[in-house]
Amino acid sequence: MRYPASEKLEIVRLVEGSHLSVKRTLEKLGVSRPTFYRWYDRFLQRGEAGLEDRKPYPGRVCNRIPDGVRQALL
Repeated sequence: MRYPASEKLEIVRLVEGSHLSVKRTLEKLGVSRPTFYRWYDRFLQRGEAGLEDRKPYPGRVCNRIPDGVRQALL
């Protein structure tokens, strides 16, 4: 499930202010610890903007034939 940045921020604030342990709070909220800590690290580094969804990076396709080689084959 994807959470909007506003909900991520609310979850971070709830965990910070909870009298329960982080583990118990996240169990009650239904959020995994790795997910929470990824959000929390980005929040600490970049503030609320760090909680916004990032556009996926297209990356490099490792098995793609380079254009010059393709033209030579054709």
